Amino acid sequence: QVQLVESGGGLVQPGESLRLSCAASGFTFSRYAMRWYRQVPGKEREYVARISDTGGTTNYAEFVKGRFTISRDNAKNTMYLQMNNLKPEDTAVYYCNGWVVAAGSLYGMDYYGKGTLVTVSL
Repeated sequence: QVQLVESGGGLVQPGESLRLSCAASGFTFSRYAMRWYRQVPGKEREYVARISDTGGTTNYAEFVKGRFTISRDNAKNTMYLQMNNLKPEDTAVYYCNGWVVAAGSLYGMDYYGKGTLVTVSL
């Protein structure tokens, strides 16, 4: 089955950096665009960034432009989110997302991982 497993979250101070990873399995990773979302408890999940299947095209929410970089390694079935100059308002659970067709399936579905918590605080 499709699995998206995030890692790399933690507690950092404002201005510091973190690199999140999303390990994917159960589908042909290189065929699909992937996304990062984030959610603060009590608020709606919000879009952070998107990367095309080849990694050649990326897109970012305005509030992370110039600070976050999305990338992927299709040989490793892994997507990344490099987060620099973190701010307290970046505190959230970060989720990996993809609309994909699972191996052996005929239909696509929207999948999310369980998330990784990023806390930015003094």
